[in-house]
Amino acid sequence: MKVLLPIDGSELSLHEVRFALRLVAQGLQASFLLANVQEPASLYEIVTAPDPAVLESVSHAAGEHALQAAQALLSAAGVRFELAVVTGDPAHAVLELIEEYGCDMVVIGSHGVGLLRSALQGSVAQTLIHDSPVPVLLVKPPEPAEGADGVDEGNDPSP
Repeated sequence: MKVLLPIDGSELSLHEVRFALRLVAQGLQASFLLANVQEPASLYEIVTAPDPAVLESVSHAAGEHALQAAQALLSAAGVRFELAVVTGDPAHAVLELIEEYGCDMVVIGSHGVGLLRSALQGSVAQTLIHDSPVPVLLVKPPEPAEGADGVDEGNDPSP
């Protein structure tokens, strides 16, 4: 089974990689496609760039950088994987990667964007749920650790 893991470089996306590795530890036989989707260059970047190849190179390097931590997790676990860095709309790019690489499943976080942006654009996960030709597994974000709200529980000022 080939599993597509869209990675944006955030700690939340690494949580999804760790979840996928737990599935492998429990017996899922899978290889992975780690994918990062870069935003297309803005009009300003296109106009001011001395060479379009420079923009493409910078974008690709940023995508590879975003994949490094996930790549390290999979390597340490001895799991087979491929890498893909593409440019475009994230949801549509992921749908194209599913087809191009013959993926059997997508594991993606359910963490969303802000309410306004979600209402205007829809989330990547939402689009995949509706349009993906393969199953989409949504991974909930981890519960915040106690004391993660900024309160230092170790220094109680009361007597």
